[in-house]
Amino acid sequence: MTGAPQYLLVLYLAERRDSPPVSPGHVADVVDRSPAATTEMLQRLESRGLVTYEPYEGATLTAAGRDAAEELYEAYTTLSTFFHEVLELDAYEREAMELAGTISPVVVERLESALLAE
Repeated sequence: MTGAPQYLLVLYLAERRDSPPVSPGHVADVVDRSPAATTEMLQRLESRGLVTYEPYEGATLTAAGRDAAEELYEAYTTLSTFFHEVLELDAYEREAMELAGTISPVVVERLESALLAE
């Protein structure tokens, strides 16, 4: 299941590479959802104050959305490293994307410590 954390993370990663807004088509492709489902989620995120969304233009993270996405990004990078270096998964980035919004900051911190200890 693809939820709000994955959408925020996709927007954050896209905004780091290119100028916002991020097209809904790009988001739909990355999260592997239909354009209609993607539009619905972007509208929900907008109603929560996490993005600004303009139909056909795209979405841009708000300050609150960026703060939330930065926390997700930290979890994502830690999980990606763990899945790649320790578990040697082929689809480590996809797995990290799926789990980034589900683990607590304490788990992220402990994983980071464990990775640094290796």
